[in-house]
Amino acid sequence: QVQLVGSGGGLVQPGGSLRLSCLASGFSFNNYASGWFRQAPGKEREGLAAMSSDDGSTYYADSVKGRFTVSTDSAKKTMYLQMNGLKPEDTADHFCGLVRMHHVLGIPHEFDYWGQGTPVTVSS
Repeated sequence: QVQLVGSGGGLVQPGGSLRLSCLASGFSFNNYASGWFRQAPGKEREGLAAMSSDDGSTYYADSVKGRFTVSTDSAKKTMYLQMNGLKPEDTADHFCGLVRMHHVLGIPHEFDYWGQGTPVTVSS
């Protein structure tokens, strides 16, 4: 049974940084591509980043490219989203997710598994 538990969100000032973590269980990172998406009140869900498990290739939404970095640590069974240069428009619930494939060619529109939302608020 795949389980994902997100953490690391909070309140940060514009320009600040946060690192979101997602502790995973019930699967092997080798068999899944991982990613992150977010949902802000009144807005559509937005895919942020994805990472293939076979070659580590990554994809980012234009809105976060150059500011966010996705990574995984198989030994710790944890996914990370390092967020730098945060902006008020980054305020949203952030979710980690998994897709049942080794390689992705972009940010998935749908994830097979996802964790609970981790709130991020960027405000002065």
